[in-house]
Amino acid sequence: MIKQLWAFWRTLRDSLRDLAPIFIVIGFFQLVVLQQPIPNLGQILVGSVYVVLGLTLFIRGLELGLFPIGESMAYAFARKGSVAWLLLFAFALGFGTTVAEPALIAVANEAAQVAAEGGMIQSDNAAQADYAFGLRLTVAISVGFAIVIGVLRILKGWPLHYLIMGGYLGIVIMTAFAPESIIGIAYDSGGVTTSTITVPLVTALGVGLAMSIKGRNPMIDGFGLIALASLTPMIFVMGYGMLLA
Repeated sequence: MIKQLWAFWRTLRDSLRDLAPIFIVIGFFQLVVLQQPIPNLGQILVGSVYVVLGLTLFIRGLELGLFPIGESMAYAFARKGSVAWLLLFAFALGFGTTVAEPALIAVANEAAQVAAEGGMIQSDNAAQADYAFGLRLTVAISVGFAIVIGVLRILKGWPLHYLIMGGYLGIVIMTAFAPESIIGIAYDSGGVTTSTITVPLVTALGVGLAMSIKGRNPMIDGFGLIALASLTPMIFVMGYGMLLA
């Protein structure tokens, strides 16, 4: 119990240290540059406390739950020796974590609203919901595909830079042919997939798998899944836009 409390206090201290520059910058520009009092100071202080506590609890949750379970399942699948089940798990993990990603949900809803206002789709709620869901589904499938490719890379020892360069070459080519209205959404989709839910589990999977396979270096082979998960949504979303055009 004392050990857990000490670990929580250490994480809380680190959260305060990490968030301190943000608070300092906001306070400096508000008080020194704008020379105005901070509006709703009490509410902002309460919100700041919530942010610090939320970040602390989130990090402790990763350390206690998500990272260990991701690594342990990677070990278990490696010991089982079934590549098919491992790849199925990799796809399901990438798909499941991405489709529930809060940042992706927000971007998809915003994109649907803007598409309705621009006349690309009908302005009723059903059409917007279908558009947003289709976008989320496309991104989630693309991340699942990326994790499968990343796991195969770890198993086979493929160089990461060839996959990245080839992927971005494809993105550049597709950008020339994709509808202008989807390009920005596609590029942003690559960023929102690497957020609070997806990154911890995917990183734990890659590191755990690299540690469990003889001849693989966790530092060299265990990382890189997130890069692939950022790349494939751009390709898939631009393809999604071409199909809708």
